Amino acid sequence: MRLSRRYFLLGLTTTTAGVVGVASIKLLQSQLVASSNSLTTTQAYAALRDGQIILIDIRRPEEWRATGIAQGAIPIDMRREDFIEAVRIAATDPSVPIALICAGGVRSRRIFDTLEDAGVTNIIDVPEGMSGSRAGPGWIAAGLPVVGWSGQP
Repeated sequence: MRLSRRYFLLGLTTTTAGVVGVASIKLLQSQLVASSNSLTTTQAYAALRDGQIILIDIRRPEEWRATGIAQGAIPIDMRREDFIEAVRIAATDPSVPIALICAGGVRSRRIFDTLEDAGVTNIIDVPEGMSGSRAGPGWIAAGLPVVGWSGQP
């Protein structure tokens, strides 16, 4: 039986202690983020907190004011004429994936495709969104941190 690297790493974390186990978990997390095109809100928060993704909230300013934005997210209104360029500017490190979040996953999926068509790569969708969807309860219901927003986009 041939074991995958992921299986080996999981086994390593369960059979060793300390730094090796933690390093293996971090490596596994970064591989999962890099190989996935979607994340749950909980996964997105952990990846954002660990610097493994850039989270962009593509909703409208009135939505940001109403609910706040995910702590650490960059608000960029998807209706901006220069939206694609603004995303490229926000993605300061091309090796770090860009995760998109909206209210319920519909707009983020559509913008995911738009960005890919424009040649932007390394994109991840957060289909639960801020308010929840069929994919899950959403950032707010999951009790993940939000910050108020009252500024200009």
